[in-house]
Amino acid sequence: MTTSLPASDGSWGWLRGLWERDRLKSLLLVIAVVFAYQPVWHGGFIWDDDAHITKPELRSLDGLARIWIQLGATQQYYPLVHSAFWVEHQLWGDWPMGYHLVNILLHAFSALLLVKVLQQLKVPGAWLGAAIFALHPVQVESVAWVSELKNTLSGVFYLGAALAYLRFDRSRRRGEYALAFGLFMLGLMSKTVIATLPAVLLVVFWWQRGKLSWRQDVAPLIPIFVVGIFAGLFTAWVEQKFIIGAAGSEYDFSIVERFLIAGRATCFYLGKLFWPVNLVFIYARWHVSQAVWCQYLFPAAVALLLGALVWLQRWWVRGPLAALLFFVITLFPALGFFNVYPFRYSFVADHFQYLAGIGPIVLAAVGISTGFNRLGKRGLFWGPALGGILLAVLGVLTWRQCGMYADSDTLWQTTVARCPNVAMANNHLGAIMARKGQLEEATALFQKALQDHPDDPEIRNHLAIALAEAYGEYANTFVLMAWNDEAIVQFRKALEFCPDFADARHDLAVILLEKGEVDEAIAQFWEIWKKYPADPMASFDLGNAYFQNGQMDEAVAAYERALKIKPDDVSARNNLGKALLKKGMLDEAAVQFRKVLALQPDFALARTNLNKALLQKEHP
Repeated sequence: MTTSLPASDGSWGWLRGLWERDRLKSLLLVIAVVFAYQPVWHGGFIWDDDAHITKPELRSLDGLARIWIQLGATQQYYPLVHSAFWVEHQLWGDWPMGYHLVNILLHAFSALLLVKVLQQLKVPGAWLGAAIFALHPVQVESVAWVSELKNTLSGVFYLGAALAYLRFDRSRRRGEYALAFGLFMLGLMSKTVIATLPAVLLVVFWWQRGKLSWRQDVAPLIPIFVVGIFAGLFTAWVEQKFIIGAAGSEYDFSIVERFLIAGRATCFYLGKLFWPVNLVFIYARWHVSQAVWCQYLFPAAVALLLGALVWLQRWWVRGPLAALLFFVITLFPALGFFNVYPFRYSFVADHFQYLAGIGPIVLAAVGISTGFNRLGKRGLFWGPALGGILLAVLGVLTWRQCGMYADSDTLWQTTVARCPNVAMANNHLGAIMARKGQLEEATALFQKALQDHPDDPEIRNHLAIALAEAYGEYANTFVLMAWNDEAIVQFRKALEFCPDFADARHDLAVILLEKGEVDEAIAQFWEIWKKYPADPMASFDLGNAYFQNGQMDEAVAAYERALKIKPDDVSARNNLGKALLKKGMLDEAAVQFRKVLALQPDFALARTNLNKALLQKEHP
C-alpha cells in the first residue's frame, strides 16, 4: 500500500501545511532565539549592570516599596523594571545566567506578539518579519546587556498594548481599550520611550484606510497621548534632577545641528539594519558642525527618501511611507532633539532602535513574501528555502555578536578593536588594564580618550589613579600609598569639570596626605563630609586627616560622628581610642579598645593599643 502526498498544492503542499501550523512555528522561533543567544547564557555582567541589579539596601520588602516611591533610589525611575530585578534577585541572587535567560525569553515573546499584531493587520509575511526581528544581530545589545531589561520588558508591553488596541479598533469594546491602556502604562513604567505608540498607531490606521477620522482614530488615542507625554517629561525631569542628567557644553547644539544629528542617525540606523556589520557596544561620537557642508547630505537624503515615498503613496502604495514613519517616530526620542545621557559619548546605539527597526523589517518581509507568492508553485519551495537561509545567516551573525558580551574585558577589547576612537571604550579598557597592573598601556588609553573628551572628569580621574599607581603602590584597601605631581594635576582638572566628583576628591586628598600637605588634605576631606554627612567613611577619613595633623579634639569629634552612623565600625572605634590615648584620656581609650575586641576578638592592633593604655595608666 502506498501513501501519496496531498495533491491540491502539488509536491510541496505538505510543506506548506506543516509551515502554517502556528504552534510549531512558535516553538521553532523560540528555540531559534534561545540558541542564537547561546553564548550569552554564561555571560557575565557588564558596564553599569551592577547599578541596575538590586542594591543590598533595596532587597527587602521595604526596599521594594522604595523602588516605587523614592525618586533616586534606583539608577533610573523605571519602577517595573527594578521590581523585576528585585524579584530576580530573590530567585537567583547575583547569578548572571538567570538575568540573561529572562531577557532572551522576553525577546522571544515580543517576537510572538509581533506575529499576532501583523496577523491582526493582515500583513503578508508576518512570521518572516517576526523572525527577522527576533534574530537580527542589531538586537543583541538589547538582549545580551542585562541593564536593557528596560527594552525587552517594555517591548512586551508595547506590542501587547498595540495588539489590544487593534482589537479595540475593530470591536470598540471598553474592555479591550482598558487592557491596551493598562499595558501601555506598564510599558511606560518599564521605559518611557514607548510613549511613541499612539503616534505609531495613527500611522498604522492611515496606512490601512488612506485617511484618518477624528472620531474613530484620533479621539480615542488622546488619553494615551497625554499619559505618554507626561511620562516622558517626568522621566526627563527625574533623571536631570535626581540621577544621571544630561547637561553641559557637550549637549549645547543649535537647532540646525540637531537636525544634522537626526539625519545622520537615521541613515546610520537604516544602514545597520540592512547591512549589520561592525556592530559595537558604543560608537564614536561625531563632530557636529553646521559649517561643514557634507553633514547636510544626511538630512537631505532622509528628506529625499521621504519625499519619494510621499509621491509614491499617491499611487496607493502607502506601505513604504508607513514603514519609514514608524521607524522615525519610534526613534524620535533618541534622534538628538532631546538631551539623553549617552550622547555624552555617542549619538547612536544599537539598543535605541530595538522597536524602531520593526518598520523597515516588516516592509522587507512583506516584499520578500509578496515576491515569492507571485512565483506560484515555485515559490512554495524557494520562499521557505531562501527565507530559511536568510534567518540562518542572521542567527549566525547574532550568535557571533553575542560573543563580545561574555564579560567586561571582552566587551571593551572588542569595541576598541572595531572602533578605536571611542573615548568611553578606551576609558573602560584602560581601567581594566590598570587593575591588571598594565599601567603603561592603561595610561596610553586614558590619554587617547582625553583627546576626544578633554573635559571628562571620569577619564581624568582614571588617568590620575593610573599615574599615581605608576609611581607607587596601592594598599589592600585600594588607598593610594604614593604621590605624583601629574596625578594631582589630573585630579584637580577632574574636580574643575565636576566639583561633586567625590571619588576624585577623596583620592586627591589621600595623595596630599601622603605628600605631607595635610591642611589641604583636610580641606578636601571636609568638602566630602559636607556633601555626604550621612556617610560614615566621610567622617572616618576626615578624622584620620585630623589625627595625622595632631588635631586630636577634631579627630575625636569626627570619629564619634562616624560611630554614631555605624556603631560596629571597628576601625573607626580603634582610631577613636588612639586619639583619646593621644589626649591622655586613658580610661576612655581603654573603653573603646575593649568595645573593639568585643566586636572583633582577633583585632590584634586593638589589643596592642589596650595594653598600651593600661600600661600608661599603671606607669604614668
